[in-house]
Amino acid sequence: MVLAGLALVVALLALSTARRAARKLEALTQSYWELRYDYTRLRSQVQRLDPEVPGEDDPPPPQAAPSTVTFVPLASMKKKNE
Repeated sequence: MVLAGLALVVALLALSTARRAARKLEALTQSYWELRYDYTRLRSQVQRLDPEVPGEDDPPPPQAAPSTVTFVPLASMKKKNE
């Protein structure tokens, strides 16, 4: 009987700890997304003020394609059994 009561108390403590951890995780997740939103908003404002500064996520300028493209048929790459 005492063992069952002790197990119940331990289970309630574990449940309380898990709920507290879940609330902290939810608060941290919310803070993360708020900061990410603010960062993106501020970055776009800075780009509007100074558009010549390249951003982190800007793609690199396109490079010229090679002038000679050769075609190699797959049939010529097969091993020939002699």
